[in-house]
Amino acid sequence: MKLVAAVLAMILFVCAYEVSGQPTETLEVANFNDQSLEVWSHKEFSGLTHYAVVNDGIDTVLKAKSHNSASGLFLRKRVDLTQYPFIHWRWKISQRLSDREERQKHGDDFAARIYLVVSGGVFFWKTRAITYVWSNQMTKGSEWPNAFAGTNAMMRSVRGKGDALNTWYSEKRNLLEDMRRIHGHGIRYIDVLALMSDTDNAGGTVEAWYDDIYFSKQ
Repeated sequence: MKLVAAVLAMILFVCAYEVSGQPTETLEVANFNDQSLEVWSHKEFSGLTHYAVVNDGIDTVLKAKSHNSASGLFLRKRVDLTQYPFIHWRWKISQRLSDREERQKHGDDFAARIYLVVSGGVFFWKTRAITYVWSNQMTKGSEWPNAFAGTNAMMRSVRGKGDALNTWYSEKRNLLEDMRRIHGHGIRYIDVLALMSDTDNAGGTVEAWYDDIYFSKQ
């Protein structure tokens, strides 16, 4: 079972969140310069993806290396999307995965993904998520149900085969708009953020780097 499916099941037991106070222009989640991985929980599903804080020339970033494995990091972080509707992050990958049907369970591997999860509380079946992925097959802007969690966890391709390797890309998405368009207008908060690089279904090895994850007003 993939990280999203597990988060959907475990979210019932989440009882403490970091809640934003007086709004500022930005709300930082991780830049990894002054943050260890102690605040992140590591969940294994099929072998261990190795995550480490490393120096990438002039910056300190998170590196993920997956070899026939699927495990992820997740962070309990409640964010009011009406205050901070935009999510920002940087990422890069060093190699592409083999071509396969990413909408099916046997091909549900991605060099890099970021999950944003809305808790259903005691009604755990109402948990919803959006996953922004670095795809190898789907065109940028494509959306589809997660192969393991269905429409509760919708996928969106942000980067793909035409994007350069070993090159940092800075992303910005209107998460409030995406959430409400996909999951309904009643959504206000996200409760969990997760990262995963995985290669357990189709096999192979991939390296990815993540950095500068934050939310903003505009």
